[in-house]
Amino acid sequence: MKSESKLNLGLGRQVITAVIFLGFLLILHNLSKAQDKPVKNIVLVHGAFADGSGWRGVFDILVKKGYHVSIVQIPLTSLKDDVDATNRILDKQDGPVILVGHSWGGVVITEAGMHPKVAGLVYVAAYQPDKGENTLQWFTSLPVKPEYGILPPDDKGFVYYGKDKFHAGFAADLSKEEADFMFASQEPILGASFLTPVADAAWKTKPAYGIVATEDKSINPDIERNMYKRSNTRTTEIKGSHVVFISHPDAVAKIIIEASQKK
Repeated sequence: MKSESKLNLGLGRQVITAVIFLGFLLILHNLSKAQDKPVKNIVLVHGAFADGSGWRGVFDILVKKGYHVSIVQIPLTSLKDDVDATNRILDKQDGPVILVGHSWGGVVITEAGMHPKVAGLVYVAAYQPDKGENTLQWFTSLPVKPEYGILPPDDKGFVYYGKDKFHAGFAADLSKEEADFMFASQEPILGASFLTPVADAAWKTKPAYGIVATEDKSINPDIERNMYKRSNTRTTEIKGSHVVFISHPDAVAKIIIEASQKK
């Protein structure tokens, strides 16, 4: 009887161990499936001298493909204000997010990307500083292009893009009419923002994708290449101006979709 009892006890323990092990495998399998599932929330952040309406072409493409897209209207009054505005939108998302930033928006998503809902980052002709770095040090790391037209700060400390170079320097592959409207509706940025160091760099712990606009006259394309190379960002080059997301929305949306699918 004792031997039979010990045998039953041993078998019982083996069954319990097997059940626990199988349960653990099931949890791992479900986690793996969840990680493989494409991210369906996209949050877009504009840069300086622009606003969120420039994302309309990318927005339309992504929405038609079933994505939930939100566009942040950052105030451009400080890095903190812009990160706070982005975090407010991230807080409202119902699941993982791909966070996308253009130009100065790249600085914003570098810090805001630490938000726990952010699953990946996409930099579109954007700055990508490290912790403790500021935008100005990267901007001055290589010579500017002749078409570059950002003006010195005005008497209130705000920086605008000059009218005489706006088309060639900012949006050369758009029509003159489109560029004229963008100039008239530009949102200036407080110049001190460019001197503010980034508190943390999300690209160090989260997948990052980068787009180099090869005809960019506002940020030297080699600066974009240097930043993306330093961070091991998965990089795609698109022949386009600084506002490549407006002139080539299909190509930019393709990279965002790729990031969402973690390819």
